[in-house]
Order: sequence, then structure tokens, then C-alpha cells
Amino acid sequence: MKIRILGAHNIESRNTKYACLLIDDVLALDAGALTSTLSLKAQARIKAVLLTHRHYDHVNDVPALGMNFLLLGKAFEIYATQSVFKDLADHYADEVLYPDFSAKPPENPSFRLKTIEPGQEVTIGGYKILPVNVRHAVPCVGYQVTSPGGEKLFYTSDTGPGLIECWRQVSPDLLIIEVTCINRYRDFAVEAGHLTPSLLQAELESFRKHKGYLPPIVTIHANPIDEKELEAELTGVAGALKANIQLGREGMIIIL
Repeated sequence: MKIRILGAHNIESRNTKYACLLIDDVLALDAGALTSTLSLKAQARIKAVLLTHRHYDHVNDVPALGMNFLLLGKAFEIYATQSVFKDLADHYADEVLYPDFSAKPPENPSFRLKTIEPGQEVTIGGYKILPVNVRHAVPCVGYQVTSPGGEKLFYTSDTGPGLIECWRQVSPDLLIIEVTCINRYRDFAVEAGHLTPSLLQAELESFRKHKGYLPPIVTIHANPIDEKELEAELTGVAGALKANIQLGREGMIIIL
């Protein structure tokens, strides 16, 4: 399994992109940076996009990708919970700001909507996909993705503390988890449903207690304004736990 981080931040700029992962060039987790980082040829390889929740930095490129596939004469599938599709329909398929690419062209729409349910595994293009509820300010799921070869990635998307029920359902070989804020913004992080390095440490201690191991960990969704301080704090967590923790960056490729 090849995981490419297209977007690793919560702020978009020339050098920082919204949250987005690409697996084996065909399966996207969230859509914060699909069209802004990939060539048309690379976009055309995408078979499915899995959305975690409704926030704009995770669904940002859905209409742009729909337009590109319309012009390419191709189609892809979008997987999400019913509540996410309702929000997309209200804002991205209202025929005011964007065309409804789930209905255009009528004979072969640019994308097809596929509803998922937390806790119910589905198979997409040979990958086993398990959506798992996480703890964010709005309903949100993370995804455990198991490749045809058996490698397992768990991507939390945006989440705050209190993940014990989540940990009971997953057994990843790699954990990609959000850490948005530095430690001094702990109160904001808890209220908004995000993690700081100290909150991450508590969640990883819980993971190790219940699973008996810690996989390699990559953090994303960082605020780039405080990134140097965040990286230093994550280094401290890695040392305290004797864990492999890396700060994710745009363009990073991980092979499982």
C-alpha cells in the first residue's frame, strides 16, 4: 500500500494544503487537495473518494473534481454518511454555486453517491473499508483501509480526545491522526474537537493499553503558524512513549 499525503494542514496556501490522502493512486481519503495537487492524468486514475465529515477543508475539491471528470467523460464514486451527503446537496449541489455533478451528464454522472454506515465494513475496488465514529465538533468518521495484500491504515480525520471505542474497532499497521494545535491551546482543541500533542499522548497511551502495541504514527491537520513548536512537542511525546511519530507534510509518501 502506498499512501501519499496531498494535504497535511488546516490552512491552504501555496505550500500548505487541506487534509487529503491518496492510496495507491486510486482511493482518496477526504478531498481537501485533490485538484490543487494532482495533474489531470493523476486525477483521472481516482476511482473513489471517502469523505469523513462536512467541513469545507475536507470536501473542498469535490465540485472541482466533478467538473474535471465531466470534461474527461469519466466517473468516480463518493462514499460518506447520509448526513454528509445531505450537507453536500445543500451547498455543493444546489445549482447556484455549482452544478449537481451527481446528475450530470444524466447518462453517466461525474460521481455516484454511496452511503456508508459507521461500523459496517464495505469493499471498494478490492480494499476493505471500515468507517469508525470519531470525536469531532460535527459527526465524523475515520476509516480503516485494508489493502488487498492485508496492510492496514487507520485515518482518524478530525478528532478530539476520547477515542477508546474507536481503538477497540481498529488494528492498523499505520495510524494517521490529526494534531491541530500546540499544547497551550488545549482548551480550544477540546471544545472544537481537535488534538494537541499532550492530548495525543493520552490517546496513544489508551491505544497501547487496549491493543498491546503502537503502530507508526503520522500526524496531519497542523496549523502551520505554530508548526515548529508543534513538531518540538510531538518529538517530546515520541520520546516519552518510545514511539515512531512523524509530522506529516505535503508530498510525503509512506509504503506499507
